[in-house]
Amino acid sequence: MKRDKIIYWVVTTLFSLALIGSSIMYLTKNSTIVDGFKFLGYPEYLIPLLGTAKFLGALALVNPWSSTLKEWAYAGFTFNLIGAAWTHIATNSPATSVFVFLAVLAVSYIFFQRLKTRKASTVITESSLSRSNVVLNS
Repeated sequence: MKRDKIIYWVVTTLFSLALIGSSIMYLTKNSTIVDGFKFLGYPEYLIPLLGTAKFLGALALVNPWSSTLKEWAYAGFTFNLIGAAWTHIATNSPATSVFVFLAVLAVSYIFFQRLKTRKASTVITESSLSRSNVVLNS
């Protein structure tokens, strides 16, 4: 369990930091981002929207209080990265980094689910034990 927690937090933190860095580039309309959008044929007005979504999604992944919010962030990043991969393949531009990010996201999600499942089974086991103690003590 401890190994899984360490892997989850290291991978998720690195992914989130990379996305925060990316979102800063989007929000400041870095010339590399703008040129890339023009090359791919996307409108420039999407840049701040995607930058904001990346920033909020990265924060959602490292939040400790809402599992549902994390699920939405994982879904959003999955759709975003699949769309990015498709765009890069369709325009014959390099897509290696997109697939690396998709793999890192998958590892983070797999370990998130493992920890969530173990936590749920621990809660069930503890509540079962407390009920059996009540029955035995009665």
